[in-house]
Amino acid sequence: MLFLTACLAERERPGPPRLTFTIDDISVLSSTHADTLAGNVRAEDADGIDSVWVALDSVEKGEDGVFDRVFSSRWRFVVAAGRPQGDRLPLTFRARDVAGFEVQRDTYVVVGP
Repeated sequence: MLFLTACLAERERPGPPRLTFTIDDISVLSSTHADTLAGNVRAEDADGIDSVWVALDSVEKGEDGVFDRVFSSRWRFVVAAGRPQGDRLPLTFRARDVAGFEVQRDTYVVVGP
C-alpha cells in the first residue's frame, strides 16, 4: 500500500481588509477661517475591496472599491471656520471586503489657533 502526503502552505484565513491612512497635517486652523484636511487611504484584501469610507466629524464620504485587491484614494474635507481652538475633530476610516468583513480605524485632528 502506498500513501502519498503533500505539504501545503497554510491557507490564509478570511478576515477584514488591511487598512492604512495618512493625514497631510494633524492640525486644522479653522478658528478664524475655513481650512482643509486631506490625506490618503489604502485598503488591501485578497478577496477584493467592496468599499471604503472616510468620515470627519459627521460628514462621511465613500467610494466603491470595484472588487480590486488594492484600493487607494485621496480624501479631502473642508472644515468650516469658527471651531474653538483645541477642539478635537473625530476622523474615521472604514473598509469592507467582498466577503463582508469590515475594519475601522479612528483618530482625531486638533483645531489650532
